[in-house]
Amino acid sequence: MKFKELNLSEDILHAVDELGFDEMTEIQEKSIPVLLEGRDVVGRSNTGTGKTAAFGIPAVESITDSERKTVAVLVMCPTRELAMQAEEEIKKFAKYKRTVKTCAVYGGASMETQIRQLKRGVNIVIGTPGRIMDHIRRKTLKLDFLRTVILDEADEMLNMGFREDIEEILSYIPEDRQTVLFSATMPPEILAITEKYQKNPEHIKIKSAGKTVELIDQFYFEVPMGRKTDALKLLLSAYNPSSSMIFCNTKKMVDELTEELAKSGFRVAGLHGDMKQIQRTQVMNGFKSGSNPILVATDVAARGIDVSGIDAVFNYDIPQDNEYYIHRIGRTGRAGRTGTAYTLISGRKQFYALRDISKYINAEIKEMPLPDKDDVILTKKENIIREISELGQVTDRRAYEILDRLASIGIDYREAAARLIGARIKAETENLPEYAARPVRKGRHKGEKTVKVDINIGRIHRIAPNFILGALVDATGMTGKDFGKIDIYDEHTTVEVPEAEYDYILESTNPMKINGHQVEVKLYKGGKNEKISRRNDERPRMEKPSFGKSRKREFVSDYIPNRRKRTKKRH
Repeated sequence: MKFKELNLSEDILHAVDELGFDEMTEIQEKSIPVLLEGRDVVGRSNTGTGKTAAFGIPAVESITDSERKTVAVLVMCPTRELAMQAEEEIKKFAKYKRTVKTCAVYGGASMETQIRQLKRGVNIVIGTPGRIMDHIRRKTLKLDFLRTVILDEADEMLNMGFREDIEEILSYIPEDRQTVLFSATMPPEILAITEKYQKNPEHIKIKSAGKTVELIDQFYFEVPMGRKTDALKLLLSAYNPSSSMIFCNTKKMVDELTEELAKSGFRVAGLHGDMKQIQRTQVMNGFKSGSNPILVATDVAARGIDVSGIDAVFNYDIPQDNEYYIHRIGRTGRAGRTGTAYTLISGRKQFYALRDISKYINAEIKEMPLPDKDDVILTKKENIIREISELGQVTDRRAYEILDRLASIGIDYREAAARLIGARIKAETENLPEYAARPVRKGRHKGEKTVKVDINIGRIHRIAPNFILGALVDATGMTGKDFGKIDIYDEHTTVEVPEAEYDYILESTNPMKINGHQVEVKLYKGGKNEKISRRNDERPRMEKPSFGKSRKREFVSDYIPNRRKRTKKRH
């Protein structure tokens, strides 16, 4: 459905057309007509689906001449960034409707400036619950004539502990009002608010998860414990995205990763909730302008950021909620654009967490091998060849004059070009970590040469084969099928491993704990008269991701290792 088919004023249609909007998104098509009628709405929709326009256009359209200096619409957002972004969007829709005056109120900004704006007279206020409450208590924000209240990202506001503020704000608003709520998820707390504060709301739900991810290529890389930062540096260097976002779960990790990437020469900035507003604004301006094309952020800090043209999203940490994964990767696939998302995982726990995400979004997340340093250097060389070949013929004689000068001192044109190219390759690769990438494997191949490793833990420690196998898989990121026969003796255990992976396995497993015991893994040199407790062919099997046609859209087998007695599948 097109915007011009709605019963909107010419002022709104002019602004919408100028923004390049033609066809409505699903949430817009279902919400705007209902909101224009003044009815209460509960909308379930993810970030990046056009929610702001879904509530912003009806809000702007509803403002009358008599409401020039009366607050008629209040929009509550969980973060400063989202409040700022919502106000920017609403201003665009109101460009030709002169009666609309907006004001954004949020913490970390000047209270005096906001008070001056409110005193001049505004009719749409967008803000965070905490700062809205501050203005209400100061009596600088009066809601006596408010007729529409909108809660955007309601689930996130509850997660951030704003429920009491929200309910107190709603107590100041006339009961005869329109109450609109948008949320990505519908936990019981949200449903309780809808029952208490809304009147026969229209429930609008769109299947946005699939739409958000269907244009995004999704990949994951298995990385040994403690090597994610090295792996990330290789990926950034190999793919060289013009703009990218990297997501971490904690503020501390954002700071540490930002510092580490900056040391390696990447133009990067971090964003999290502990930063002052002026710092956050500077970071976002640098990211939007391209001066810092890499942004490292937490989920909460990134809510509401709307930057077009992001090439890639990297999940440094597995998100703590499946919906966060959709929010994250949706940054690179907005408004019909294609994008790429990469996730780094270490160990069995993260492997299964990503499998669950794959099932939740009903989309394939493919495993890829990490490039190593030699791969990156080769890519850089190819890029330089391509760039030079595309430059075209030199028309500036000064270039040849410089070459003639160099030749006069014994440096011919080949040597001059080699020095310039060599300096560039060095600058782009000297800080790359040494990383022997492990190829994507699907178990040992028949006839592949193996060696045995020795682990100094055995039968007297009450160790079973599944303990050994689980620890090896967790430490190396390899599959259960990669390992061969396990022989448990009284005081030690031997395991067959692929000879090609021997060095990698030793690097990944030292140090390593098995069932609470610190162990050492080394090459097995043989021994006599040792009693074997149990053999490997009795052990349960561990599966790896399968993207074959036989199990469509599945990330990994439903079989859970070490639970053979259970008959019910665990999801």
